[in-house]
Amino acid sequence: MDGFYDDMEVRSTLQRETDNNLRLSAMVDAACRRSVQVREMLAGLKLKPSDIASVGDLEKLPVISREEVVELQRQEPPFGGLCAADVDSARIFTSPGPVYEPHLGENELWARGYFAAGFRKGDRVLNTFSYHMVAAGLTFHEGLRSVGATVIPSGTSGTETQVQLIRDLGVTGYTGTPSFLIAIIRKAEEMGHDFKRDFRIRRASFVAEPLQPSLRKSFEEEYGIDTYQMYGATEVGDIAYECSEKGGWHVCEDVIVEIVDPSTGRCVEPGQLGEVVVTRLNDLFFLLRFGTGDLSSMIQDDCPCGRTARRLSGIAGRVGDAVKVRGMFIAPSQVARVREAFPRVTFQVVVTRESYRDILTVVVVDDEEYSAVGAEHFGDLFSGVCSVRIDRIETVKGGLYEEGKPLVDRRGWD
Repeated sequence: MDGFYDDMEVRSTLQRETDNNLRLSAMVDAACRRSVQVREMLAGLKLKPSDIASVGDLEKLPVISREEVVELQRQEPPFGGLCAADVDSARIFTSPGPVYEPHLGENELWARGYFAAGFRKGDRVLNTFSYHMVAAGLTFHEGLRSVGATVIPSGTSGTETQVQLIRDLGVTGYTGTPSFLIAIIRKAEEMGHDFKRDFRIRRASFVAEPLQPSLRKSFEEEYGIDTYQMYGATEVGDIAYECSEKGGWHVCEDVIVEIVDPSTGRCVEPGQLGEVVVTRLNDLFFLLRFGTGDLSSMIQDDCPCGRTARRLSGIAGRVGDAVKVRGMFIAPSQVARVREAFPRVTFQVVVTRESYRDILTVVVVDDEEYSAVGAEHFGDLFSGVCSVRIDRIETVKGGLYEEGKPLVDRRGWD
């Protein structure tokens, strides 16, 4: 259909509900045959597959957190019983935790988001997400190819290399985090370029970290870059995406999104804030009611763009203690693993934000135990466990910022 990726985006509410109910029922039936974890969960709840016949029936099931997925996979590697251990998948990705994820073929999921952002055949798009182990680089690559764009797989190369690619290859679009794009722009300016005049980037799609309103204004007004946001999680793929109206994020056509009370797992009233809980409709990895830990609400009004899917209002914060730093989660379980390696070292992870960039500081009590370990050894192990590089190690003689909290998020998003 002209103006839309496909006709799924403009289905009636009744048709979408009917389709989702049928697909969910089929998924639960398949899960009971192929997933030990789902079969045991339903049995423990005294439920039959036929008891989960509609989206509304999902409330009968518990919400599963990322930490619980990690624990399931530790107990029953590699997939925690959520699919067959010998599952036939094109790829297997990992994300910090670790969490092992069979590739779910997200090209069409991400494609709708990229299409809504205006990417088309003829665009040359710099994909700055990692192609190593994690899902981001390859799945975004496939989404861009599905809308006809040419992809430059620059990955996590340094900013000077990114500037050279943009200049030499006539790059017209960008996908990655907003903080990395502003870093690239600043590097180009340091090299003597006028970014808007000298380069052709006029469109950017961001994911993995918030786009601050002030930074969006800077991109659009100072540099002439039309900006869009997508929202997803490695465990379930794309969840929602922004259209040209930029008035909320349309829920993807292959996921079921519930907004629930984190304390009860029951859906809140329309428009109220709650945790984003996602079920990715597929026949491979049976992760039902995945709790993202993000807080949002659902917009009920119709969108002028013509897409009929409901919209998320954006992300208002986090439910749990895990924090996302430069697009990667750091969970308390990972910090606990570092503590196991250095049981006598007292430390705390503090996340702040400077010039649109996340800064990860590890605050360490400066004593004989830490001196014996050494900053370099500590930093190397921390980065290996958490998959995020430490920006600073701050030593203190007294107490920590917030006693008893392994992770402290001191960022503001105004």
